[in-house]
Amino acid sequence: MDISWFMRVLNEGRHANAEDECSGRFWEGRFKSQALLDDAALIACMAYVDLNPVRAKMANKPETSAHTSIKKRIQKSQTAHSPNHPQQQVKTLLPFAGNPRETMPKGLPFKLTDYIELVDLSGRIIREDKRGFIDSALSPILQRLNIEPEHWAYLINNFESKFKSFVGTAYKLKQVCQSLGYQRIPGIRGCETYFP
Repeated sequence: MDISWFMRVLNEGRHANAEDECSGRFWEGRFKSQALLDDAALIACMAYVDLNPVRAKMANKPETSAHTSIKKRIQKSQTAHSPNHPQQQVKTLLPFAGNPRETMPKGLPFKLTDYIELVDLSGRIIREDKRGFIDSALSPILQRLNIEPEHWAYLINNFESKFKSFVGTAYKLKQVCQSLGYQRIPGIRGCETYFP
């Protein structure tokens, strides 16, 4: 099937026009196809799309914006032991594989946490031509996700050495250990300290 033909037919909106007893194109113009030539273009396009509901004032923050990959990524990151690990990200989306390196796995060449923070910061920029933005009074995304800023640098530099098996809030850790029948709760102090 030819994508141009498909988009032209879809854009005509014959069924919608018949239902609404009107005529004209479904959208203002033809679809756009833009080549994203480098990583900067890719990440800018992704952030633009993920912020559309905020800019349209349909959501007030990325984690509540319906039908976006950022919402899915944030939800998954909150339950992942290591949100930047590609295996612990949303399976239906291309994972963030971390910073570019020689043995780069398949995925986006950024850290997921960096992207989430970039979207949050970008959404705070007020644009005259858009209705919505992330309110500057809203706490930063790390705080909204209940990650203490003073622990963040330590965590991202010592994650593997600090945590051996389970990582998350003490409440979640206790739930997991109970469901697994553990008598003792491994790593409870670290979880209480870094994920209050």
